[in-house]
Amino acid sequence: MKQSSDTIHLGEISGVFGVKGWVKVFSHTMPRENIVKYKTWQLSSAEAKHQSIRVLNGRRQGKVIVAQLEGITDPDQARQLIGVKIFIAKEQLAKLKKGEYYWSELEGLAVVTTAGVDLGKVAWLFETGNNDVLVVEGDRERYIPYITRDVIINVDLKLSKIVVDWDPEF
Repeated sequence: MKQSSDTIHLGEISGVFGVKGWVKVFSHTMPRENIVKYKTWQLSSAEAKHQSIRVLNGRRQGKVIVAQLEGITDPDQARQLIGVKIFIAKEQLAKLKKGEYYWSELEGLAVVTTAGVDLGKVAWLFETGNNDVLVVEGDRERYIPYITRDVIINVDLKLSKIVVDWDPEF
């Protein structure tokens, strides 16, 4: 299953935890343990068909996130899920305030300067502590700080475009 316009990729099942069929989860949520707050996951892999599954329990366990999934009761069943991607329906996401966006909404958007110079598309984002950074791939890779009003002038999800006040030579 590829991410569709109706789903969002939140992580992958990365291993087996314990003898009761719990799984280890690599989470893309922040904080990482938030992934288990979504009580219905859509599981998918290249080999397996799309499967909806309920999350019965989950928590941070040391440095990893672990989850108990409905119908998975032993390590052999859990082992078959290793590598499976975890999606949720976008409607499960909390509504954000005006001007706030999920990273997944920004990925793939075109980035243009206030002068109309096309810089490329947002490939991914990362956080630095002070602010998030857009990684824009175009004629070359650029790192543009996500600083509203100073650098990020406008985000238009309908037009799939971000307008930035940024020197294209930088």
